[in-house]
Amino acid sequence: MKYLHTMIRVRDPEATLRFFELLGLKQVRRMDNEAGRFSLYFLAAPGDEDAQVELTHNWDHDEPYGEGRNFGHLAYRVDDIYESCQRLMDAGVTINRPPRDGHMAFVRTPDNISIELLQAGPAKPPQEPWASMPNTGTW
Repeated sequence: MKYLHTMIRVRDPEATLRFFELLGLKQVRRMDNEAGRFSLYFLAAPGDEDAQVELTHNWDHDEPYGEGRNFGHLAYRVDDIYESCQRLMDAGVTINRPPRDGHMAFVRTPDNISIELLQAGPAKPPQEPWASMPNTGTW
């Protein structure tokens, strides 16, 4: 058995692609299906192309997708949790659970999918503004 990918449905593929590019993922493949009226975008972290996220865009679906808590979240290890969160925040992404502990943070995609960011190696020492930043929304 081999892990292939995790699929999430998206309404605005351009916004979602920008979000995942901010995280550091790159598009490795795309498939457009005229007959089925959908597009598939496969993304992966450089050097880890076997672990992919599939973004499915159904062309005729305009309503928000329901938030199923049974899905949980996607998790990515990052080299510098503070730099990653600052880059996302500078681009307008809300940090729902700031990395107060220097180890873990949560953000959400434009389609409200929860993304966990985990510091590679040991946790970084707590630092501001993260240490005193409150949670925003749900994560």
